[in-house]
Amino acid sequence: MSRSASLGVYDRYVLRQMGLATGFAALALTIVIFLTQSLRFLELVMESGASAASFWILTLLALPRFLEIILPIALMAATVFVYHRMALDSEIVTLRAAGISALRLGRPALVLGAGVGAVLLLVTCWLAPVSVTGMQSMRQIIKAHYSTLMFREGVFNPLGSGLTVYVRKRTSEGELEGVLIHDARSSGGRPVTVLARRGVLVVSPQGQQVVVYNGSRQEFDPATRTLRRLDFERYTVDIPEDAPIGPRWREPDERTLGELLRPDPAQARDRENLRAFRVEAVKRIVSPFLAPLFTVVSLVFLLVGPSGRQGQGWRIPAAVGSVVVLQSLFLSAFNVSRHTDLGVALTVLAVFLPLAGFFHLLGPAGEDGTLAARWRARRGAFAS
Repeated sequence: MSRSASLGVYDRYVLRQMGLATGFAALALTIVIFLTQSLRFLELVMESGASAASFWILTLLALPRFLEIILPIALMAATVFVYHRMALDSEIVTLRAAGISALRLGRPALVLGAGVGAVLLLVTCWLAPVSVTGMQSMRQIIKAHYSTLMFREGVFNPLGSGLTVYVRKRTSEGELEGVLIHDARSSGGRPVTVLARRGVLVVSPQGQQVVVYNGSRQEFDPATRTLRRLDFERYTVDIPEDAPIGPRWREPDERTLGELLRPDPAQARDRENLRAFRVEAVKRIVSPFLAPLFTVVSLVFLLVGPSGRQGQGWRIPAAVGSVVVLQSLFLSAFNVSRHTDLGVALTVLAVFLPLAGFFHLLGPAGEDGTLAARWRARRGAFAS
């Protein structure tokens, strides 16, 4: 068998092993995040009386935005696992003795890292913001149509400025029993208190309203110092637009890359958040390159230098520690970029500068450069 054919078999073997390991690690991390995210929506669904399908849909819609964290870490774990196992089985030693470079040995992992980075670019620029928008819209629908979450039992629930609602009990059908409404929004400065036996939340294209039945409306007149009372069979109180279920402005993480680059100049909040849009767009473009970066870092620590079975114990902690440091630097630079333009430049440098440096160590420097030369010198001095 020729050398090129042997390397082709090697590439397919490593790709298959890394694909399985990456999939397993990604699945394990996804399950952990799925469990943590499901707790966020459990109370929402249970107290609102929504269906179990709503719970699963909400949780699944929350997952895509975590793929930019899950996939690079899973790929790094797969790279460390596969190449460390090959080193312990002396496969790396045999291949290096045959004259195959570290860069060539790492080519399957680099190809997979580039593929994962391309997938992440699609996820961050389109899939994740679309799923977050769907999740937030569904939460808003649940809060609007299953109104009981908005009114907690035995608690004074503020619904915007000057409006407070107290509910003694909620029924399984969504009705409110024992309703007290304190409305201080009147321009005349006369707060109104409404007491009713029961009520419901009504959602219409014009907005939301609390409709109460069989109660009284009480208003204190400071001029005459008398309390005016009006009994009613049906009374309606409008909920202000700034209440929890009012119209919602989409946050930067809910917008696709095209929407971040082209905000609506007619919207005041869009004009006020141009910097947040720009920072989020940079993050969307840069963060997918963490997948090939973590792959290259792992390959450098596992393939560059002495390839014997001895002295392999420090390589895994060093690779994992380097990845943790690089991830921390990226997140720190991104946080700084929210306030200064320097942070935007640091966000880009935190990914591409280490990527170029470690790729150089894996290639030319890993074969004939100073790094490999120093390791060989130290090994020779120790042997002498």
